[in-house]
Amino acid sequence: MRKPIIAGNWKMNNTIAETEKLVTELIPMVADAKADVVICVPYTSIAKAVELTKGTNIHVGAENVHWAEKGAFTGEISANMLVELGVEYVVIGHSERRQYFGETDQTVNMRTKAALAHGLKPIICVGETLEEREGNLTEEVVVRQTVEAFKDIDANELANIVIAYEPVWAIGTGKTATSEQANDTIKIIRDTMAKLYGDKTAEEVVRIQYGGSMNPANVKELMAMPEIDGGLIGGASLVAEKFSQVVNY
Repeated sequence: MRKPIIAGNWKMNNTIAETEKLVTELIPMVADAKADVVICVPYTSIAKAVELTKGTNIHVGAENVHWAEKGAFTGEISANMLVELGVEYVVIGHSERRQYFGETDQTVNMRTKAALAHGLKPIICVGETLEEREGNLTEEVVVRQTVEAFKDIDANELANIVIAYEPVWAIGTGKTATSEQANDTIKIIRDTMAKLYGDKTAEEVVRIQYGGSMNPANVKELMAMPEIDGGLIGGASLVAEKFSQVVNY
């Protein structure tokens, strides 16, 4: 019942020229995709990506958004600025933002509310570090992050929100959670959403991606898991052929 969603997170990669090349290659490769297809691109590439994907099945996202409408926040971008560019999705609370740029559970919630207020679709990231996993704190961490992210968010908004489970220890390290580990943790997140919004909503509406090094080699096994509704793809999203293989798993 839950439609799969595969989103590429380009991170700090691709100039406008590189964006044009990648998106042009990608369009025909994913034209018949059964999943929703999203590319989350750097701010400088948004306008070009939106222009190129008009009339296609590819949706464009940004990689972050500020919670304020405007103001003295040097280097930040507001939700209405993204909307003006034609952005549909936005990644919020990515582990790299938490790790390097002081993102907290509270700021994730604030950004999410700002995105929703402007009609953007948040992809909210949650996930534990290696230290937390080895300390048997995975459940505690992802439950806390999920509960805080969804504070004061109405059930009516859930169809417009995607959750991405990102084990921090499996991002850019080449390590991948086993499909069972990924599925079990995503089940914890879904159970948390059931407590917040009810079983039916959690089962039928809430889409949860896996975001730890999903690639052409492991996508089928991961997507066969009952709780996994898609992927937030890093490295593999930078190569049209690899990303299309994941999309068309």
